[in-house]
Amino acid sequence: MIAIGWLIAMAVLLVIEIATLGLTTIWFAAGALVAFIVAIFGLPLWLQITLFITVSLVLLLCTRPLATRYLNSRTTKTNAESLVGKTARVTAGIDNIQSKGQVVIGGMEWTARSTDDAVLIPEGALVTIEGISGVKLIVTEKKEGTENE
Repeated sequence: MIAIGWLIAMAVLLVIEIATLGLTTIWFAAGALVAFIVAIFGLPLWLQITLFITVSLVLLLCTRPLATRYLNSRTTKTNAESLVGKTARVTAGIDNIQSKGQVVIGGMEWTARSTDDAVLIPEGALVTIEGISGVKLIVTEKKEGTENE
C-alpha cells in the first residue's frame, strides 16, 4: 500500500512540474520513484523516506543548475531586457539628485538614471545601459568609444 502512495506522489509531482515547468518538482518525482522501488522490495518506511529526501535533494542541488543553464541558454532577450549592454545617447542631462535625465536608443526615449548619484552626465554624452529599474534605464557614462545603437 505504501508503494502505491509513492507512485501517486510521483504522478502528482510530475503533473505539477508539467504545469509549472520550474525544474523543481521533477527531482522530487525522481526521489518518489526511488522510494517506490524500495517500497516494492518491502524495505522499511524510514529507509524509503530517507532515500526520497536524499535522492531529491542531491538531484535538485546537483543537476538543477546545469539543467536551467542549458535550457535558459537558448532564450532570447526581448523588449527592454535586450537593451542592457547597449549604448544610448543622452538627450537631457542625467542628474539623480534632481530626478532628471533622458536617453534615446533605437528611436525611443527613456528616462535614465546614473548608477552613481554623485555623477552628472551631460546632454549629448554616450552611456552604456547597465540595467533597468521599472521604466528607467540605469546607465554609466561611456568613455571614448563607438556607438552601437
